[in-house]
Amino acid sequence: MVSDFSVILFIVTLFAFVVFLIWSRKTQKKRAFLNGLFIALALSYSSWLIPLIALRFVDTSNSSLMLLLDCAMQPGGALCSPIYLCIAISFVKGYDKMQSWMKLFFIPPIITIIVAWTNELHHLYYVEFSIVRSEIVFGPYILISGFFNYVFLVSGIVYMLWFGIKNNTSLYWRQCLVFIASALCPLLVSAVATFGEKDLPITATPLSFLVTVVLNGIAIFKLHILDISPIAKQHILNAISDSYLVLSETGIVVQFNNRFQELFAKEYGITENIQLGECLKNSENSQKDVIYSLLAAVDSSRQGGTHVSYEQSVLFNLDNAQKKYYFVVEVSPLDLYGKLTGFVILFKDITQLRDSMKRLQANQERMMEQERFAFLGQMIGGLAHNLKTPIMSISGCVSATEALVEECESSIGDSDVTESDFMEIYSEMRDWLSKVKESTAYMSDIITAIKGQAANVSTDDKITFTIDEMIKRSTLLMRHELLNSGCSLKIDYNKNEEISLRGDINNLVQVIGNLLNNSIFAQKQKGGGEIELKVCHDDEYLSILVSDRGVGIPENVREKLFKSMITSKGAHGTGLGLYISNAVIKGKFNGEIWGENREGGGCTFGIKIPLDIVSIRTLATVNGVLSHEEK
Repeated sequence: MVSDFSVILFIVTLFAFVVFLIWSRKTQKKRAFLNGLFIALALSYSSWLIPLIALRFVDTSNSSLMLLLDCAMQPGGALCSPIYLCIAISFVKGYDKMQSWMKLFFIPPIITIIVAWTNELHHLYYVEFSIVRSEIVFGPYILISGFFNYVFLVSGIVYMLWFGIKNNTSLYWRQCLVFIASALCPLLVSAVATFGEKDLPITATPLSFLVTVVLNGIAIFKLHILDISPIAKQHILNAISDSYLVLSETGIVVQFNNRFQELFAKEYGITENIQLGECLKNSENSQKDVIYSLLAAVDSSRQGGTHVSYEQSVLFNLDNAQKKYYFVVEVSPLDLYGKLTGFVILFKDITQLRDSMKRLQANQERMMEQERFAFLGQMIGGLAHNLKTPIMSISGCVSATEALVEECESSIGDSDVTESDFMEIYSEMRDWLSKVKESTAYMSDIITAIKGQAANVSTDDKITFTIDEMIKRSTLLMRHELLNSGCSLKIDYNKNEEISLRGDINNLVQVIGNLLNNSIFAQKQKGGGEIELKVCHDDEYLSILVSDRGVGIPENVREKLFKSMITSKGAHGTGLGLYISNAVIKGKFNGEIWGENREGGGCTFGIKIPLDIVSIRTLATVNGVLSHEEK
């Protein structure tokens, strides 16, 4: 019969299960699959205990009632073993839901329940039922039922042993031992009950399964050993890497995923439980560099105890064609209780990313090219006017010079024309020729500025140029726009300093031209006015500021400034200007560009360039001679 101690223990267990179920329902609305299996195990075990507790309080002479309670215990006792096996398989295989074939495990316990409840019709379970264990005569089906219980328990133990041997680390062995211990207790009790000479009490098997339930519960909900973590880690590894490889501390291949199998394992002869270094024997010379790099990274990670990351190109033979892939390889040491136990190596395929970056770079260069030519297009309108003035000046100078030549020729032999008269004519000729030189120099400057802006934006023509030269080109290109808009340009910088930059002058001229063009557009809406171009510096940066008294930067535009192609010019703008200017300053000069509204109206756009590419010389006059002093 059921002892008082067993009844108290079972009641306490049931109470604990009720508390646990309430806690689980409140705190774990989304249960992992293994957690759900444990709850099913706990419920099955509870349905086993309730009839057992009732046996203690019923009349033992009422054999029919006793048989009814015994039948009521069958579902709980029959279901615990297959649920245990499902937990083992789900943990080892990493299942996050019930597999259809696993449902077959529940056919034997269902048959057992049916046979027990219909025993009076066939006596396959009990030939003679008695409350005294020695007087019970079991039917033939009890052997089948016991056989399946042994199979379920032993299979679960075998699964965990296989898992521990395959993943030979102390962490996995701890998991396996907890799980194996939870099944050994009911397995040993069942063996003693089947093959032992001494009769065991009816509570022996339920008490042994209490160990199973408690150890699984502690492992899943307290230690988190048998929960969804292995499955989650598998998903995380697959998400953050296309392929991964797990090595033991000694360099033995422990595990890898299917993607690694497809790309690397077949190509390099990598299999589980093999030293990674042995793969060098099976690899061709062209492939060995991949293994060498990996071994070197693992050795570096071992010695330093740190993560090691590097980029590796690999040539694969896929679909009868060779294709080069690029991977970022990350080697991470695995520490367990302060001891190195192995390495996780992640392979992130960046081939498509590299291709996308190349396309992005090409698109950006194309956009910058388009913006440069758009900037040139704006200049073309003023180019004819800029060239027309010096051409007309040259034409006038030539006409005046021709008249002086004719006058000089006609004066030859004239006694009234003295030598001093000829010298006066020659002096006037020199004046006109000097004006021709000035005009041609002006035209040359304009052509140089236009030619520089027409150069391909993808070229990296780094030269040393001065701020004076950059301002001169920008002023020439914007002269027509300034005149037409009624604006004037005030240039403010220290004339006693010679500031030189290392880079592409055409890039900076384009950016300054764009900022001036924006200020002209804003200032023109207020009828024109003065625009200021200021150059200054501190101990860290050279700053170039363009300020106006226009309408300022609208709030909706300021939030997206430099981050996306946005414009406040409506149909007159594309939004490319500042976007490209930002890319140029960052990419070509390692600087930054910013914009803000001014008090009283208008705005200021500024460029900050680090002084490491800037040379500043102070110009000093000593006894009438200019000297240079580098700052």
